[in-house]
Amino acid sequence: MASDDFVNNSQFNDSLNKPPIPKVTLLTMFRLGLFQMGLGMMSILTLGVLNRIMIKELAIPATLASVTIAMHMFVSPSRLWFGQLSDAKPVMGYHRTGYVWIGALLFALASFFAVQVTWQLGASFYSQGWTITTYGWVALLGGIFAFYGLALSSSSTPFAALLVDVSDEDNRSKLVGIVWSMLMVGIVIGAIASSKLLPPAASCQESAIGTVSLFSNPAQLVPLQASINRLFMIMPAVVLGLSVLSTFGIEKKYSRYSSRSTVTEREDAITLSAAFSILTASRQTGLFFTFLLVMTISLFMQDAVMEAYGGEVFRMCVSETTRLNAFFGMGTLVGISATGFLLVPRLGKLKTAKVGCMAVAMTSLIILIAGFTANKQFLQLALLLFGLASGTTTTGALTLMLDLTAAETAGTFIGAWGLAQAMARGLATATGGVVRDIGKQLFTEPVLSYGLVFVLQAMGMLTAIWLVSRINVKEFQMSAKAAIASVIANDLD
Repeated sequence: MASDDFVNNSQFNDSLNKPPIPKVTLLTMFRLGLFQMGLGMMSILTLGVLNRIMIKELAIPATLASVTIAMHMFVSPSRLWFGQLSDAKPVMGYHRTGYVWIGALLFALASFFAVQVTWQLGASFYSQGWTITTYGWVALLGGIFAFYGLALSSSSTPFAALLVDVSDEDNRSKLVGIVWSMLMVGIVIGAIASSKLLPPAASCQESAIGTVSLFSNPAQLVPLQASINRLFMIMPAVVLGLSVLSTFGIEKKYSRYSSRSTVTEREDAITLSAAFSILTASRQTGLFFTFLLVMTISLFMQDAVMEAYGGEVFRMCVSETTRLNAFFGMGTLVGISATGFLLVPRLGKLKTAKVGCMAVAMTSLIILIAGFTANKQFLQLALLLFGLASGTTTTGALTLMLDLTAAETAGTFIGAWGLAQAMARGLATATGGVVRDIGKQLFTEPVLSYGLVFVLQAMGMLTAIWLVSRINVKEFQMSAKAAIASVIANDLD
């Protein structure tokens, strides 16, 4: 008994002798944001460059290209497992940092291998058509993108957990806001940097409207291939460096993980069954998540086809279509800031979400109208406006989500939302390619086949407005809290 008391007193004294864990400074917050900035840059490679190359330059059907790329989003349920794994099994002596670094190395390598397989797929499709060999390259590319998604989850999920570990209630919202904004900064920087590393517009010859494999023109293929390969070596290496720089020493100095709640109480401990149960725990919860799914699919449906749209309809080079992401990114950044400071305080969260959805629907149609003019500057302006609308919609939905979250199950609720959003983005990417190919069968004019995507986007946003109009925050606060608590209790039993 006396021995036990001595041990307990020794542990208590040790805890008293330990210096208090410092709070993260503003500079450290921006340093952590470098990782998210890197993820924004990586998204340009897959959804800004590789999708365009597959659809426009290699004449691969958009359905195939978009579904293949979307594979990295369809493996998003793995984020739950990686979150739990980083809780329970440290790597290199740390719960988060080792996973972040190893995952970053793996997704950097996967991106390079993906572009190499893309060239092989394009060559096989051009020379042989749909043969067993071609299907084999398709399967391999899909597998690489699935692995890319797993590596991304194994890195980004522990990083998100690290943000929780190093922050407190009073500074967490500021940290998350800065880090999320850096994602959009990464998209802008990645778009500009990629366009500089790709062949300039002066050396590009988009002489004909249509989609013909570049393998029929080796004079154009060889320099483009060399520049794409160089881009997929330099950019992932930079992102890997940013991943190490952003997290080096952070966990050791700032992490509060060991002094916090047990693994079972952390938001990463959510199971798939619990996530589904929470989504359907009450009428308002299910309604809100249906709105989020419809909104997310409608918002990102153009992701897989926008660069091909610029190439086929506007005769823009790869470097020019990649730069389109910068206009979208800048618009989104301004939209998020302006909405948070101006719209939400004046209109409220529900009305802001409605305004954002309506703005996305209108700007989607403006993107379509730009196609009839074939004016590049008009398209750039349309994407800037689309970014503004996207920022408004995103901010409205996120702030509304906070009102529709029971405090005692906030981590589980938000974790389930993240999973639902990731799956919706994958479905949006795949749907965009499928709709474009359907449009190509229905219409002879490329602008109309791509236009079908934008029209469907607008219709989806109108549906989202109808859904969000039925949401009642007061009803949720009265009924959902008890319903969600019941689900969690049953899950624990």
